[in-house]
Amino acid sequence: MSGARVGSDSNGVTALRSDHLVEAQGLSQALKWPYRLEDWQFAFELGRGYAVEAEGQLLGTALWWPYGDDFATIGMIIVSPDAQRQGIGGRLMAALLADAAGRRITLITTEDGEPLYTKLGFARCGFITQHQAVLDKVPAIDTAVPVRAATPSDREAIGAVDAAASGMDRRVLLDALLEVADAVVVERAGVISGYGCVRRWGRGVVIGPVVAASAEDAKAMVAVLASAYEGVFVRIDVTDVSGLAPWLVKIGLPQVDRAPIMALGAPPVSAPGTMLVALSNQSLG
Repeated sequence: MSGARVGSDSNGVTALRSDHLVEAQGLSQALKWPYRLEDWQFAFELGRGYAVEAEGQLLGTALWWPYGDDFATIGMIIVSPDAQRQGIGGRLMAALLADAAGRRITLITTEDGEPLYTKLGFARCGFITQHQAVLDKVPAIDTAVPVRAATPSDREAIGAVDAAASGMDRRVLLDALLEVADAVVVERAGVISGYGCVRRWGRGVVIGPVVAASAEDAKAMVAVLASAYEGVFVRIDVTDVSGLAPWLVKIGLPQVDRAPIMALGAPPVSAPGTMLVALSNQSLG
């Protein structure tokens, strides 16, 4: 794609299509993002995407995911290294924000990307820390926390605790995740107060989302979810407020990044007594 430019007759933003996804994965690989084609497909099917292409080549992507009528997350905003400084990112964001207008929007960016989003009206509202490694040894499981495998009959309860912790209606995301992930719940006296998922993603597996009533419950679920993946590349992205970062480092998942969470409009808020511990990934939230 060397030297590709967007001409005046071909510089429009178009809908991202399924036949774009192979090229989209190539764009993410150029940034050393670990998305597999299956990961792109999963995100594409859940969200709404935009693209810029010229001369039959994909030059940029941007996606957003609606959560109920009030919230959305955005991500996978990529411009080809060969098409930088042509305004492609700005046009993609303009289309995306127009489509998602009326919703409060969150995203995870880099320190370098933060000024751009600040100009668009976003404000920093927290941080996530990214932890990953080949897991040399699985962590000890706290058997005092009542963790069990999730069943299909748990979906309503999982949806309720997720809504309380995330502050959003993410039932569509959860339905898709629970079709492909292994999931556990914390249940006491017949009441589910937390859940966690692990699924194939990127270079190995990703643990998330994790929702819990306490850090102790969260650690127990993460340990159970990780227990099948000794010798496997494991990633987890946790919120700063969860307090799990030092423990993750201790069990062999070092912190490799810390990224700002930004919001356009008031960010979603967790209900008292629960917290969003880990994300499904940095784009989907």
